[in-house]
Amino acid sequence: MSDVVITEFMDDAAIREGLAGFDVLYDPGFVDRSDELIRVISDARALIVRNRTQVRGQLLDAGRNLRAIGRLGVRLNNINVDTCKARGIAVLPATGANDLSVAEYVVCTAMLLLRGAYLATPQMIAGAWPRNELIGRETAGRVMGLVGFGSIARETAKRAAALGMRVTAFDPYAPAAAFTSAGVEQRELPSLLSEADVVSLHVPLTPDTRGLISADALARMKPRAVLINAARGGVVDEGAVATALKSGHLAGAALDVFAEEPLSPQAASVFADVPNLILTPHIAGVTEESNTRVSWVTVENVKKALLA
Repeated sequence: MSDVVITEFMDDAAIREGLAGFDVLYDPGFVDRSDELIRVISDARALIVRNRTQVRGQLLDAGRNLRAIGRLGVRLNNINVDTCKARGIAVLPATGANDLSVAEYVVCTAMLLLRGAYLATPQMIAGAWPRNELIGRETAGRVMGLVGFGSIARETAKRAAALGMRVTAFDPYAPAAAFTSAGVEQRELPSLLSEADVVSLHVPLTPDTRGLISADALARMKPRAVLINAARGGVVDEGAVATALKSGHLAGAALDVFAEEPLSPQAASVFADVPNLILTPHIAGVTEESNTRVSWVTVENVKKALLA
């Protein structure tokens, strides 16, 4: 019998030291072995997951003794929160622990895509010297448009402003004081799209945000703008992004999240031969430092729930 089952990677020290005294079953491969996971979860009092483990259906039914589910992250799309609530299972996200990592990812990819210098590598290996072709753009003086203005967007705004960017944001749920105190200009979405040099998404996936960045929305974006999605897959029409990049309307895009994760070869094929595109496997919020923070926050959350 295990007190805690952990199905995806986390910091070893947090497990070893933070969960000392508990019987822990840690196997980051469980996420890909659902039948085995269903068998071992039956006696566990707590489950710790990232975003890939689907805590619903048979798995949730099998965890008949669960008292807590620790989420190594903040979004809860992979957890049936309503069923957990009805059964009295505490769902515990690691709120705020990876904000800094995501904000740095956004600013880093924005700078890369505006400058474009990374594109020189294969050409130079082939013997070319594309100095005139790769004259990029500075970040300073550009407009960063944030779609959503929660905690990660606010961290992004601080870093963008420090680079000399003017920051605008759209969020119908944020109070006006949140924009004013951050020195950020509030915009409606059409205005933000039309004036931003970099559009960064910071919204959850809901019925209202699914497909928010559609072909029509991309057409309204400023020519040669850059799009960054480190929020949630499904918010962006991936095929429309590929088309906009191929046409040159978008100067670049960085996508860290996708409607289908992991990307199947069929889903990934839409990005074949697309220029000025950075694809990463849902790692914007995962750095060595954030993994440590997220792991310890989750351990403390789970311990508190089990000892209550």
